[in-house]
Amino acid sequence: MEFEEPSHNTVDPEVRAYVYSLVSALGGTGADEDGCYVLGDDALACLKDLKKWLKLHDEKANRLDVARCLAEANLVKGDLLEILAAWPEAATEDKIKSKIALACLELLVPLTWPIEKNDTQMTVNHHRHVPYLQLAQTSYKRAILEHESATVLQTAVRIGLPSIALSMAERSSRDEGIIKLLMYFFRNIAMISPPQNLPNEGKEGEVSRSATIEAYHCQDVLALLLTISSNMGEDFNTQDTVIMEVLFHLLKGVDVEKLFMDKKKLKSKSGDELKSLLAQEAGMHRSYAKNAPTRHNRFGTMIWVKRDDAGKVSTVSGQDVLKDSQQTLSKMDQTKKWNKPRQRVKNEEPAYDRFDMPVPLTESASTHLRAFVEEFLDSGFNPMFNNVRRAIEREAERVLEAHQQQFFYLVSWFLEAERVRRRKKKESEKRSRDKKLEETFEADSFALIATVLNQESFILLNRFMQDRLDLKSWREVQAGMRCFTQILLIVQDMAESPLEEDQEIAENIQNRIFYEETTHDRIVAILRGYKDQGFGYLDSCTELSHVFLRILERYSRENVNLQVRSRRRARKSQKAAVKQREKSNEDNEDEASEMEDVAEAERVSRERKFDFTRFSTKFMTQACIDTFVSFAKYFTDLDTEQLKRAHRFFYRVAFKQDLSVMLFRLDIIALFNRMIKGPDGLDSGGPMFREWDELVRQLVKKMIKKLEQRPELAVELLFSKINSTTYYLEYGYEKQTASSQPRPPATLEVRGSMTIEEQIGVIVAVLYDDKLEQVDWVSRTIFSAAEERQSWESEVIARQDQSQSGPEPNSGTLADQPKTTSKAPSITVTPDTDSLRTAIFKEARLRLLMSLSGMERLAIEDEPKATWIIPSSLTSAELLHTYETIEHHRKNPVFEYGDDDPISAEELLRRKPAEKIKRAEYDDESEGDDIASDDDAENDFLYPFSGPVDRPNAHHKALDALKAKRRKRHHSNPVEIDDETLEARRRAREKADLEKARKVKSAEFIRDSDEESDEERDRAFFAREEMRRKGQREKFKEAFAAGRVKKNIEGERVNPRVKGAKASRKRKNTAGEIEYGWKRRKANSDSDDERSDDDEEMATDDGSSLPVRRATSISSAESEDEVTPLSSPPLVGLSLSSKATEDAAQPPPLADAAKVSEMALDAGDGEEDEADDIWVSTARRRGRIAVLEDSEDE
Repeated sequence: MEFEEPSHNTVDPEVRAYVYSLVSALGGTGADEDGCYVLGDDALACLKDLKKWLKLHDEKANRLDVARCLAEANLVKGDLLEILAAWPEAATEDKIKSKIALACLELLVPLTWPIEKNDTQMTVNHHRHVPYLQLAQTSYKRAILEHESATVLQTAVRIGLPSIALSMAERSSRDEGIIKLLMYFFRNIAMISPPQNLPNEGKEGEVSRSATIEAYHCQDVLALLLTISSNMGEDFNTQDTVIMEVLFHLLKGVDVEKLFMDKKKLKSKSGDELKSLLAQEAGMHRSYAKNAPTRHNRFGTMIWVKRDDAGKVSTVSGQDVLKDSQQTLSKMDQTKKWNKPRQRVKNEEPAYDRFDMPVPLTESASTHLRAFVEEFLDSGFNPMFNNVRRAIEREAERVLEAHQQQFFYLVSWFLEAERVRRRKKKESEKRSRDKKLEETFEADSFALIATVLNQESFILLNRFMQDRLDLKSWREVQAGMRCFTQILLIVQDMAESPLEEDQEIAENIQNRIFYEETTHDRIVAILRGYKDQGFGYLDSCTELSHVFLRILERYSRENVNLQVRSRRRARKSQKAAVKQREKSNEDNEDEASEMEDVAEAERVSRERKFDFTRFSTKFMTQACIDTFVSFAKYFTDLDTEQLKRAHRFFYRVAFKQDLSVMLFRLDIIALFNRMIKGPDGLDSGGPMFREWDELVRQLVKKMIKKLEQRPELAVELLFSKINSTTYYLEYGYEKQTASSQPRPPATLEVRGSMTIEEQIGVIVAVLYDDKLEQVDWVSRTIFSAAEERQSWESEVIARQDQSQSGPEPNSGTLADQPKTTSKAPSITVTPDTDSLRTAIFKEARLRLLMSLSGMERLAIEDEPKATWIIPSSLTSAELLHTYETIEHHRKNPVFEYGDDDPISAEELLRRKPAEKIKRAEYDDESEGDDIASDDDAENDFLYPFSGPVDRPNAHHKALDALKAKRRKRHHSNPVEIDDETLEARRRAREKADLEKARKVKSAEFIRDSDEESDEERDRAFFAREEMRRKGQREKFKEAFAAGRVKKNIEGERVNPRVKGAKASRKRKNTAGEIEYGWKRRKANSDSDDERSDDDEEMATDDGSSLPVRRATSISSAESEDEVTPLSSPPLVGLSLSSKATEDAAQPPPLADAAKVSEMALDAGDGEEDEADDIWVSTARRRGRIAVLEDSEDE
């Protein structure tokens, strides 16, 4: 390598002198040794000094002066490589030569280290030295790979073999450093590539990828990498990332399909590619020949083109406009076209990290690399990538930012290699029909790549893609997309595997992948977010969306009940619990991880059934279509699979989803037409031409038909389609959407039993941090209202004093003076700003403070424009007290309450429970209704859907009041009633209530004609009623005058006839007479007492529904001679029905009978609707009562 004369101005002369002196003292070629390299007397010290100069001057000072001097002095090619070549294999045990060789390796690593400087880090010194050093590194690589007398790489392997041979437990830190140094040297050699913008000296093939692979294979570097990778995690641990970098720079850009092709197919494919390139070149020549320059093109031409709009003309220059009018108009359109200036894209990422640039390989290099890849898949893939994944999850110090991108790219590359290898094995098995090969292939499973198909790998991949997508690191997102695509494809192959175990694993993996809805949304966001990230990114995102949609569609068909988990934000109550956990964990050491857990806990999940049609519509947006349109614009460079991918997407949009309107745009139609009709269209003999031709033809046919139906489409062809436009063009009318009113927030309240002042203190403390201006506004509003109310009260007092003192002379009459009202006018609350008005509607805490302050909402419905007022019931003193309370808590806020376990003010707030809606008293679904029938048809007949559900029933109200009074009193001798008696009474009550309900029912069906008035008929009716009442009074008087009251006052017993009671309920006393035995109840027995009080009615003998009050005996166990006057116990019920009173007894004294008669007459007057039955309902006392019965003839 010949360099130009060094310029002494680029490097400090003193630094140059020191470096040159060290290089001279290192050694040189001796004439006495037949031209062999001879070491200096202190060569090892010189090597160490050069290392110190590189470290102390260049690295610490961030300069490249020493590296420039060493490159100009030709240290690598003239000294270091010659020293390594002079170290024979037999002298491996020589410690001095081993140390010298190791020192040479320590210098080669920093000298070949790639220069990673971006524009922000570059200085003047860097700009001066970087181009020269890049060329120097290329010469270093050429000299190392093609040394004349020795294999330098194999010599470097011999340097590290003693350390590699030791086990991990026996290895020292020096041994680990030697192994890492050796791996970095191989990494640097693989990374060095000729600079693109600099002239390259020598042949490019000498430093190409093929030359590197062949040198690595011949000098046992690939074998060493394979050995270390297969033992990763057992004998090696920290070398995983460096080996991954070596593999990345060896495999990036290598086509896997070509790598696994045999020689015949590879030659045929290369021939086909050459033919296509030649055809493409011929087409370019033909299009160019149409407008090729002529011998007269040096003469200028300018014409005027007369336009149709008002005779205006346009100027067009060039001889090509003279051919035809169409060419003239095209040239004029080109001059009108506005070429948007493109912003210069900063190429911040280094070239050696780009993996989407194809790299050709020679035949021998492909053979060696293919053998290495197969052996790596069989033995080194699982341990290697499992160790790297764990290091990335732990965020180990050796893991750099670029390692995650390299990890996912290599995973995708090896998964694709495994797929291609399996496919090639199947094809070869079909051709060879070898049973042994068939058995071997059938026994093969996917366990060799299982380490990247577990749940941990999926979690890491999803997190990586989401983080890089948020950071807009497009190259890393592309690596994640390629990895995810290959995982989906390998899982699809597993599902088609003949092994049941692989099928079960594939089913499980697909369920895990498709279960998370965030994964679905991420795929859509990636496809929708393409802008100008490059063709590699465009290819990866379209491939991922195509594969994801196809596999998900198939899986959703096979699993109809597929469930997906979607995430939503947690509510405030859950966030409060999260804050409580934060507060309790403040003293923990892992505060950072704790915050991450809290952030994740704020999201809750829910499952729902997956609908593929609904999901696929997310891909039918204009942004996704534009991404595929951008991809289709490269149709001349796309292969068959890529053209098929774009065709399937447009077919799905136009025909499967029936959204062809989205493709009705002029630029899309023009692109499709150019692909089919030309110029420079698809090859008519290509495999995808017929499918694209049919798609474009059907799409244009639908567009013409749609133009006839919707003439508005002619205008919309110029624009992209939004949802409303698409709906209108598809159906002919706009989509009807109901405008939803904003919902008010939930009503809050303060926990516990606090006073109003304490509650105001709580809400003021809650609003103190971020909403203090709202507290100030409420305080100002209350104070202003207090002043206004005070002035009104003063005016009222003044008017009252004036009215009491009397009117002044000549002041008019009293009616002319203004009237004073005791009710103050309400004060309207007016917000100061629009934001405050919005806060009054949306902020629940502000609304709570306003309510506690006495403000009320005037509108019935809670809406944003509702008016708030200060009611007239609040006096100025109360308003001033509220104002002072707010100001006190504003100046002295209390943020925590409680001594032992303090609670924050925020935690004292809770959502106020909704008030239960009271049902109507006669509602069929209301609880506690006395009508309880098992016959649903009967109930439906009584009360249909629009029945009297809200009609009050006075009878039930009176009965409930009576029962409530009965519960307050307790009988001294309660009677125990069996279940059969209770059941009989319950049935009797049902029949009675049903009869009454029928009477109420009849009121619903009164016709309008019933309301007509007839005076004669009314007079006759009232006359009959009056006669009936008089007759009833006469009967009462006659009955009591004849003494037809039973003689119970004088101690005689009455045996009441109660039908339906068992004989077992009766018992005889000492006198042989029958009495009812009532057991004494406890005073605190509520349930039995209420049941006995409620069950006070029994049915009659004939089963009628008329209620009959039970009559108890007047006998008492305490005293039989004690006389109780008749008027002392009030009657519970009095019936004159003949069927209810069959047994008559002797009449009571006349005085007592008169009292009872008056009570009965009063009851008879009150119940006009029931002429036959007269009821007396009064307060009942526990005691002896009398039974009045009519005579049998009545």
